Amino acid sequence: MADTAAPATLDYAEQVARVLRSNAETEKFVAEQRKLIDEQTKLQAEAAKLHAETLKLGRDRVLAPLSIAFAGMAAAAAFFGAGAAFVKLLSP
Repeated sequence: MADTAAPATLDYAEQVARVLRSNAETEKFVAEQRKLIDEQTKLQAEAAKLHAETLKLGRDRVLAPLSIAFAGMAAAAAFFGAGAAFVKLLSP
């Protein structure tokens, strides 16, 4: 009778040890997954920033010739106004 109880006890102890090992492995896996998810979140935020910067640079590239043209027109208007004032000053 004592011989039959010992293998059952060892079997239960082995099963408990196996379950504990499995739980430890699962906890390690979950911790690793959480770390990877956090890293992915950071990378997605960085990608969103880079995308916004790319859109801004594209918008600036499109608007740069227009701003140069408007600045040129403003400078021409200023020169025209200065010339008109100079002519008015010199004319009797």
